[in-house]
Amino acid sequence: MDQNRLGRLTPAHRVLIVGAGPTGLGAAYRLKELGHRRVVVVDQHERVGGLARSFTDSAGFTWDIGGHVMFSHYDYYDRLFDKMLGDEHCLNDRESWVRMFDRWIPYPFQNNIRYLPPEAAYECLQGLIDAQVRHKGAHTPQSATNFGEFIDAVFGEGIARHFMRPYNFKVWAYPPEVMNKQWIGERVAVIDVDRALRNVVLQQDDFGWGPNNRFKYPLRGGTGAFYDRIGEEVREFLSLGRQLVRVDTDARIAYFADGSTEAYDVLISAMPVDVLCRDVLSGEVPQTIRDRAAGLRHSSGHMVGIGLKRPCPSTKSWMYFPEDNCPFYRVTYLSNYSPFMTPEPYATDAYGRRNGRYYSLLCETSESPAKPVDGSRIVEETVRGLEHAGLLEPGERDDIVTTWHYRAEYSYPTPCVDRDGILADVIPWLETRDIYSRGRFGLWKYEVANTDHTLMQGVELVNRLMLGEREHTIGIVYKVTHDGREAAEHERPPVAGSGEKRLAAAKSR
Repeated sequence: MDQNRLGRLTPAHRVLIVGAGPTGLGAAYRLKELGHRRVVVVDQHERVGGLARSFTDSAGFTWDIGGHVMFSHYDYYDRLFDKMLGDEHCLNDRESWVRMFDRWIPYPFQNNIRYLPPEAAYECLQGLIDAQVRHKGAHTPQSATNFGEFIDAVFGEGIARHFMRPYNFKVWAYPPEVMNKQWIGERVAVIDVDRALRNVVLQQDDFGWGPNNRFKYPLRGGTGAFYDRIGEEVREFLSLGRQLVRVDTDARIAYFADGSTEAYDVLISAMPVDVLCRDVLSGEVPQTIRDRAAGLRHSSGHMVGIGLKRPCPSTKSWMYFPEDNCPFYRVTYLSNYSPFMTPEPYATDAYGRRNGRYYSLLCETSESPAKPVDGSRIVEETVRGLEHAGLLEPGERDDIVTTWHYRAEYSYPTPCVDRDGILADVIPWLETRDIYSRGRFGLWKYEVANTDHTLMQGVELVNRLMLGEREHTIGIVYKVTHDGREAAEHERPPVAGSGEKRLAAAKSR
């Protein structure tokens, strides 16, 4: 069934793209690639990139809005990256850790509990056996109705109490019972009892898991450099610094804060779908659609950068912090991603030692109504948390030469338990009006919200509209019910976030 009311997109159709982040840029680039020219890309910011923008402060440190790394599930994305950046990138091996009990534990925590104090390691093993062998829990992974029940059923009481519950609350800023279990896919390593016992008894490390064991990163300019290059490729379509205030869905006209307008035939929107439906759309929009979209939840994020004039003390990539002695859930040695992230580049010798005089830490703290954060104090609380967590040594505070703070109102789209039901109502209705909501907050599916996923959502949507191809990344299948109305079913597609690669690897062992 073709959801495009206009039928196949033709050269005569006007395409308005709201948002010049990965999704909007991906859609614009693909439209240009296929020869479509009636395209306008608007964004409220003066620069492209959205949440993937990068900033260089007055001290010469480059910062990202969160710990982005660039790994891909897609040949198209890989080819585009190579075309835009060529050899102007670094290829990094992931080195990630968990900090707790005043020690470093290789990530993922649940695979490396041998590093815990003996009593805590025993509690984790006992809980795992109770959950998976003795079936003492109230739920199985299959019967769990939310992420909290899934945690208890899969990992047991010890792992849940020491790591999974406190860490996930710090990340999501909501209790895990609020969240569904469908988002997990490649994001959470699931361990079985035999593997856990083997790792503990044989004292084996188990840290190679995950889709981003090796990742690319632009040599200069941070994550945003990639999207800046794409922006240059589609610059004739760009109309930046324009804030969308209203879309008349009947007349198909978009209105902007500066008084300008844009007529469209097809609207591709990467703005938060709750804001779009609740505050922006006008015309014959059912109140049920506005109310359903408004029921989606999200968390905000505080990104705090700490730049130090001191040789980098570690080769780590990023680290997770489940304990309450610091506000952040993740810290990235951002200067380890490229030699050009600080005022002076460093060189690396044959032994991996770096001679640079500067390094940088990027710290992420989540915020929601269930987890308030005082933004006026977050920089100082972050520095104090780095001291508590052992990342800043006594006296090293004096080596801080710059701090950077960015608050993202929309940071994580919460996969709440009713999310898929809401999307199944909202997304098909929007498409009956030729409005296609895609991207991290346009589609609200965290499990397909990496930058490669979101760029490909734009590309695949254009392929659908112009070539009649099916979208894969969104994980939504549209069907016609017996009464003739549109319905959406959510599946976990093999190309993104589904964990099939991990399961296949496990079967081959």
